[in-house]
Amino acid sequence: MMKWFLAAALTCAAMISAMAIELPPEIAKQGSIKVAIVPNYPPMEFRDPATNTLTGFDVELGEALGKKLGIKIDWQQTSFDQMMPAISTGRVDAILSGMTDMASRQDTATFVDYLRNGPRFFVQQSRAAEFNDTTAFCGKKVGASRRTSFPKLIAAWSDAHCGGNPIQFVGTEGSADARTQLRQGRIDAAVQGGETLPYMMDLEPGVYLPVGDVFATQFTGLALGVKEKVLQQAVVEALDSLIADGTYRALLAKWKLTDYGVEKATINAGQ
Repeated sequence: MMKWFLAAALTCAAMISAMAIELPPEIAKQGSIKVAIVPNYPPMEFRDPATNTLTGFDVELGEALGKKLGIKIDWQQTSFDQMMPAISTGRVDAILSGMTDMASRQDTATFVDYLRNGPRFFVQQSRAAEFNDTTAFCGKKVGASRRTSFPKLIAAWSDAHCGGNPIQFVGTEGSADARTQLRQGRIDAAVQGGETLPYMMDLEPGVYLPVGDVFATQFTGLALGVKEKVLQQAVVEALDSLIADGTYRALLAKWKLTDYGVEKATINAGQ
């Protein structure tokens, strides 16, 4: 009987080992990865006003991925402008910070895509009567973060819908700055990721009104070094495991992102 139990235990151990996700040897040895984050984009990542601790969908997803991989996530707060240089020089192992997967970025990083996203127009609730549909934005001042893909997407939308009365784009320092300028009346409308608007509307009820649907489809990705094939595959397997066991869906629901979830991990799906 003892021999039977020993054989069964060894068999189970072998199965668990076979199921383990393979990591690059240096990361497996150190037991952690450095992950860049810019905590200014709720509900994706931000600092809790009460505790100043990192929180948000990306933070909880990152910690869940770390558990699946059996490693610690070492969050490295940085600036948006420094994220891609940090991944290309190896100062960090990954970026998990609401970054849009774009073809122009894929020479520097490989993206494991974990969320759909897209830009959406919104206005002040007090001016709702002026904007019955998206064509009302033609000729108006529309603000969005200049460091994202939104300026090009807004210009493309304007070219397609506004003819000789184009949108007057106003570049901002980020989505928070765009909302500030909107409240101050310096711009007529703003654009940010549609996946973030429900959270912001809950924080400031009665202030903002989305107009129309998202006007382009993009993907949000976890960025990794282009040569890190083993780590890329490990993250894909870990994300697919979180999707399969329900953890991913629970996080989407918690942060009101259910409409933007994916069915499986993909690599470099962004255009």
